[in-house]
Amino acid sequence: MRGALLGAACGAAVAAATRRVARFRPPPDAPDPADLDGLDADGAAQRLAELVRIPTISTRDAAERDTAAFERFRARLAELYPHTHRVLEREVLGGGALLYRWPSGTDLPPLVLMAHYDVVPVAGQEWSRDPFSGLIEDGVVHGRGAIDDKGALVAILEAVESLVAAGFTPARDVYLSFGDDEEVAGVGAQLAVEAFTARGVRPWAVIDEGGAVVSGVFPGVPGQTAVVGLAEKGLLDVELVTTDAGGHASAPVRGGAPARLARAILRIEDDPFPARLHDVVLGMVDALGRHAPIGYRALFAHAAYLRPLLAAVLSKASREANALVRTTVAITELEGSKARNVLATRARAHANIRIALGETVQSTVDRLRRVIDDPSVELTVVSGNDPSPVSRADNEAFALVGAAVRSVYPEAAVAPYVMVQASDARHFSQICDSVYRFMPFDLTKGELAALHAADERIGVAALHRGAGFYRYLIRHL
Repeated sequence: MRGALLGAACGAAVAAATRRVARFRPPPDAPDPADLDGLDADGAAQRLAELVRIPTISTRDAAERDTAAFERFRARLAELYPHTHRVLEREVLGGGALLYRWPSGTDLPPLVLMAHYDVVPVAGQEWSRDPFSGLIEDGVVHGRGAIDDKGALVAILEAVESLVAAGFTPARDVYLSFGDDEEVAGVGAQLAVEAFTARGVRPWAVIDEGGAVVSGVFPGVPGQTAVVGLAEKGLLDVELVTTDAGGHASAPVRGGAPARLARAILRIEDDPFPARLHDVVLGMVDALGRHAPIGYRALFAHAAYLRPLLAAVLSKASREANALVRTTVAITELEGSKARNVLATRARAHANIRIALGETVQSTVDRLRRVIDDPSVELTVVSGNDPSPVSRADNEAFALVGAAVRSVYPEAAVAPYVMVQASDARHFSQICDSVYRFMPFDLTKGELAALHAADERIGVAALHRGAGFYRYLIRHL
């Protein structure tokens, strides 16, 4: 019943305020097919496998970082892509972020293609294969980073290498910005933005990781869907701390520090942030709904009136749909007494918060304080940033991204969406109004579920099509 209601509500909201979301509509003309013949699918898979074998694991503790692995990765990159390193200018920023420039001989604003080569740890996960084996089996490359985000890095370099080798020169400069600390919200991308700013360079468009090509995810929409992130939610880390006198555990005090902290957590759990539908989400529903059966499209005219209902239905549909429509709070760490028989003098919880578009760090903290309603529970902001600005979807840059998608996935519906995770791309929003978050891979639900989890993998054919996407993009600037 709930699934039927979700499908009806999604279909009804697709037309929501047509005038508001008309700018999201993709161009009607079919693009030329991507030139996949200029790319080596098996060679790309072998090169990705080699790079997966180098364990460039990110850690917030600098002492635990294997700097030799990162140096080895950078050196191997130059060996695997000699034409790229012969023609493109390369510089290392900070501890290992890479910035390449492919000169065009013009003064046009450049295209920036982003990826990162650090990966998350594998400790505590049950892999069916060695996570750093780079095993290629049954048309699939296995290992940590295969998708997130060495797969995108390799797809970019495969496209660039093939074009450089053919003597191609882009119509505008192309920059490659490869971060080394994205997984720990590091400074690599910030340093790249600082370099652009110092040189007076404002990108024409920026493309980083984000949405992908998926199937069977949106109710009533058959076939493939390519979701391109126009914005991303804000990221906020907050510490909740309450203190007490402590003492021996044989004589506990009612309402001690852990109890007050637990009450605060339950209040946050029981009073979630309100569900709202931002215009970007409505734009996504609008774009996808035009690919839905007539029965769904018949409801489009009433979508403006169903906006609150759709927000409520999506908030209950799934974890992912809920994250699209509201600010979410996840309690990720808990800490109490250091000894089994000693009352806690300090109880601490860490809240990882993803801020919805239209809200801010300040408004989020203010609401948390009102919900907790206990002055003995202290809230401290560890770090935080507001949601990113919304990128343009009414310009040539977005149209080119859509054309590049359809050159490789001709049947895919292209739609905007809000990225619920954080990426390095948010830093580029300071200097560019066309920042898009998209991985050009057709991924299964299982492959998506393996991101940051055990058995991360990518199909060789998907990697090949991803390289075709970037090749088309560069050739049609």
